[in-house]
Amino acid sequence: MMISGKFESLLKTADSICVLTGAGISAESGVATFRGTDGLWSKLKPEELANFDAFLRNPDIVWEWYNHRKQIIQEVKPNAAHYALAAMEQMVKDFTLTTQNIDNLHTRAGSKRVLELHGNIERSYCVTCGKFVPDVVVTREQRIPHCGDCGGVIRPDVVWFGEMLPQDVLEESMSAAARCSLFLSIGTSAVVYPAAGLPLKARDCGAYVVEINLERTEISHLVDESLIGKAGEILPQLAEIMKTSRSQK
Repeated sequence: MMISGKFESLLKTADSICVLTGAGISAESGVATFRGTDGLWSKLKPEELANFDAFLRNPDIVWEWYNHRKQIIQEVKPNAAHYALAAMEQMVKDFTLTTQNIDNLHTRAGSKRVLELHGNIERSYCVTCGKFVPDVVVTREQRIPHCGDCGGVIRPDVVWFGEMLPQDVLEESMSAAARCSLFLSIGTSAVVYPAAGLPLKARDCGAYVVEINLERTEISHLVDESLIGKAGEILPQLAEIMKTSRSQK
């Protein structure tokens, strides 16, 4: 792996690092991406499963789909990239990890400060009273879960098409991007806004922006440095550079 001297220096000294992760980082754990040749949206129509109107029309079908996805995610494990980011967090005073993923793998790997732009598939809430429900059980007899307090329908705590991102999470992510000196964009297609605007926000505020992906993206020509390859191979090397230098201080 070849990196610039500027990037290496920031890995060793930066006090504020911001990271954005997308589906590509979890694909290495076996979680299917949504875009690309084999992506989920190439097999299914998103408008049939990932918007609120579809949920109101066919909540049992939507829940069947999300329970299938939950089962897949529960069977996979965090990979070396997830663990490397958790290790990086321990070495930096101001470290913010923003993710577009809903799979909870960053938290399972040990990351403490995770901002989830698109929600978390392991959480659910009532559409009527807003109560969060940690564990939802769907059976053949009761395919649509209901709130124990008000009887309202419970939905997955994920952001669907046409819905706003959680404003507090987005604002915190933007703030972190604006103040960091090093920004890492990892495994994201960089086409879904406003998340795709985070690395550009960081760049405009003076941060050194590095992209890590299997292929070039829409923002590759705008960042300071692009590393093409697997996050699970690249990030552990970057974490080791940080560990070696920072342990000597």
